[in-house]
Amino acid sequence: MRSEGRLLIVEDDTGVAEQLKWHFDDYHVVLAGDRRTALDRLETHRPQVVILDLGLPPDPEGTSEGLATMQDLLAARPETKIIVLTGRGSREVAMKCVEMGAYDFYNKPVDVDELGLIVRRAMHMHALEEENRKLRESALGTQPLDGLVAGSDVMLELSRKVEKLAPSDVTVLVTGESGTGKELVARALHSLSARREGPFVAINCAAIPDTLLESELFGHERGAFTGADRSRAGKIELANGGTLFLDEIGDMPPNLQAKLLRFLQEREVERVGSGKPIPVDVRVVCATNRDLSEAIREGSFRQDLYYRISEVCLHLPPLRERGTDVLLIARAFLEQFSRSQRKPVRGFTERAVNAMLEHDWPGNVRELQNRVKSAVVMAEGGKIDAADLGFESRPEVEHADADLDLRKLRDRVEREAVTRALALSNGNVAKAAALLRVTRPTFYNLLKKFSMQPPGRSGDD
Repeated sequence: MRSEGRLLIVEDDTGVAEQLKWHFDDYHVVLAGDRRTALDRLETHRPQVVILDLGLPPDPEGTSEGLATMQDLLAARPETKIIVLTGRGSREVAMKCVEMGAYDFYNKPVDVDELGLIVRRAMHMHALEEENRKLRESALGTQPLDGLVAGSDVMLELSRKVEKLAPSDVTVLVTGESGTGKELVARALHSLSARREGPFVAINCAAIPDTLLESELFGHERGAFTGADRSRAGKIELANGGTLFLDEIGDMPPNLQAKLLRFLQEREVERVGSGKPIPVDVRVVCATNRDLSEAIREGSFRQDLYYRISEVCLHLPPLRERGTDVLLIARAFLEQFSRSQRKPVRGFTERAVNAMLEHDWPGNVRELQNRVKSAVVMAEGGKIDAADLGFESRPEVEHADADLDLRKLRDRVEREAVTRALALSNGNVAKAAALLRVTRPTFYNLLKKFSMQPPGRSGDD
């Protein structure tokens, strides 16, 4: 019975290639004789394992083309296990292949039985990593809201609130520091609503000069002001049938606050230079990083407008208050950027994990995103180190006042330890359990305790 495994053999010698294909008839085998064909086969068939001969044209007597092919294959699909074959093997070439991400290295002449053992092991390892990837997604990374990583209790509760609010048309105010992901929440409210097929229109009230903001929001008629050579619909009209996201609403000038309040009450807009009302059906979501209560006391924000935009308030906590969420978000960014930058970076070193957990993240998720992207671009090894993230020295740990509830302390430490162990082991459950010095059944009990138990697991790690 043929295995479900898919094997790509990259070998320019057709006789050797056919011999290997015949030997591995238990697998679905595809052949390629050069780099371009190999990349095409990789994209079409998505093999779990690749057997790669380093001596490929146009450099059949050297290793340069083979190494370049391996780099391209791993950049396209980093999870692929590559077994390198060469008749020009040396320790230096072997070490270079491993550093670049090869799974194993085998010198010609080939003993097909030995090579078959390596292939079976590689297939098994790929299956384990795929299972653990699904574990991360379901237990730690399956996110209730698209793009919003939620592992901590506070973020999971926020996600549940968004799911409840999305089907309604209530006006929502999202608060939180810059870079915490307020627009992601707004987009989730839109994508989970009945308006999902309609437009999502966003405008940053702080990024547009006061003199232009009114026209941007409400539109204008031809000749309404100098330079208005044609009529133009505003953002509110463009959002008809969908969702309007007003970011940094706390920076809206007072004269426009009154006009916005009237729109929210009447659901009609009047373009600049026109007295004709235009009805608009739109759901409004606002966001701010300002304390609007303080702005109301200072007189810079209307209290009646505040009540209109805050039928429901959602607060996004800063990253420093989200515990080990930073590791989950960093892993998501790593996978995203390693693909987009075509670099096979596979994880974080222990120093990097410690540095991320101890950093205050004043720029929140946006800062983390920038650091990880830069690290992926600059990293020379297979893993990102603290220095790649811009942490040259170990930050000092700042201790807040202790929570003396022993049960809460124990639960928090256990949850952080489980998440940290999975991060350090690159999601491998067996390795994570070993790091914590517990058995796998105990580790699974911890996952279940913290609602991290994935559905329908089978097999052994």
